[in-house]
Amino acid sequence: MEPDVRFSYANERTFLAWIRTALALVTAGLAITQLLPPFDFPGGRRLIGLPLIALGVAVSVMSFQHWRGNERAMRLGRPLPASLLPRIVAVVVSVVAIVGLVLAIAAGSAK
Repeated sequence: MEPDVRFSYANERTFLAWIRTALALVTAGLAITQLLPPFDFPGGRRLIGLPLIALGVAVSVMSFQHWRGNERAMRLGRPLPASLLPRIVAVVVSVVAIVGLVLAIAAGSAK
């Protein structure tokens, strides 16, 4: 069964929004690892930046799989599959933010 084209377009817009998020995560991770002033803690920039780059890669792959699953479900008249993407992004970004906060506080107290 061919789904209403509006639903396919909405699915594609959601996919593209996740791809923009993935690009932003990779860009932020690269900027942090290359441009942020070093912390007193060795490898601090990488501790913050590399998980963001990895998350960007994961989001780009998972968003395509989710888009494809949604398209398949719509064509077969089945319920749309649940997505783990929002939960994964929220957890990783929260953990990275906490690590960044701890590193920033430690750097401020060392001076």
